[in-house]
Amino acid sequence: MGAAKPSTGRPLDIKRGRVDLSHGGGGRAMAQLIRELFAAAFANEYLAQGNDGALLPPPGGRLVLATDAHVVSPLFFPGGDIGCLAVHGTVNDVAVMGAKPLWLTASFILEEGFPLADLARIVASMAEASRQAGVPVVAGDTKVVERNKGDGVFIATAGVGVMPGGLLLSGDRARPGDAMVLSGSIADHGMAILSCREHLSFDAPIVSDTAALHGLIAAMLDSGAALRCLRDPTRGGLATTLNEIAAQSGVGMLLEEAAIPVKPAVAAACEFLGLDPLYAANEGKLVAICASEDAGRLLQAMRCHPLGRDAAIIGAVRQDPRRFVQMKTRLGGMRMVDWLTGEQLPRIC
Repeated sequence: MGAAKPSTGRPLDIKRGRVDLSHGGGGRAMAQLIRELFAAAFANEYLAQGNDGALLPPPGGRLVLATDAHVVSPLFFPGGDIGCLAVHGTVNDVAVMGAKPLWLTASFILEEGFPLADLARIVASMAEASRQAGVPVVAGDTKVVERNKGDGVFIATAGVGVMPGGLLLSGDRARPGDAMVLSGSIADHGMAILSCREHLSFDAPIVSDTAALHGLIAAMLDSGAALRCLRDPTRGGLATTLNEIAAQSGVGMLLEEAAIPVKPAVAAACEFLGLDPLYAANEGKLVAICASEDAGRLLQAMRCHPLGRDAAIIGAVRQDPRRFVQMKTRLGGMRMVDWLTGEQLPRIC
């Protein structure tokens, strides 16, 4: 985020101030924004170096690098906001590779006129999510675009993690007979965003599931189960994620509809809106492919963690040169679960 510059004297007016073009211009105003808002919130020894990049210690293992961008609308939603979502999404992309997340970078694209109070709220949420995850933001950047040429705030992130030797989790490793294990209920995030966006209310509140999953994944790895693949089913939902794995591995998959957890309020909202929960986004869930003989052990380990207490075995991998994902319905019929066509809900993450 750059080196700190001398104080400009008057502190930022967070309550009433707004972003202006000078906050991205490279001068005193930008230095003050970085120092008083970003650097203060994300404070850590690497960011405090104040250089154009962070000098980091060698991690001692294979590196995993992931990058992400966040354009969610609205910026604040039940259960979270774009700030914590940016941390969780990037941490999870690193963690599902089997790596321990170590560091994050963050770039903010701000629109002229955006309230500094809202920006401070987003940054505080992001900083708290970073601290809770134990994954510091060590470098970043800030840009400002003209009014009406952005949408408040966009955040681009990158995450670095380290993976021990001998571990390989990949979408091309699923084998016929493997079990599919889901960490919990699906479609919570997608329906939380949609209900907020459309000003819908339901008898039971629908809250985003956004969360950092690396603690759960560590418990899964410690279980000793033979894991083949981990994925977080974000955009496109569970259905699209399973089609991706089936295509990579050259296999088919058979889901059991009755085994897939969906919260009653979420199921009702999907039915009311004509949406399929299989395709709705999730931000705090994962799907695991593991050897069938280890599915029980893995399930037990997951249910002992707060983010996996509703974990369930939802189906099995099977031999199928067509690479179809199918589902046995509650009525006993068979249904094709194809790739998502188009965009069920844009600006979801």
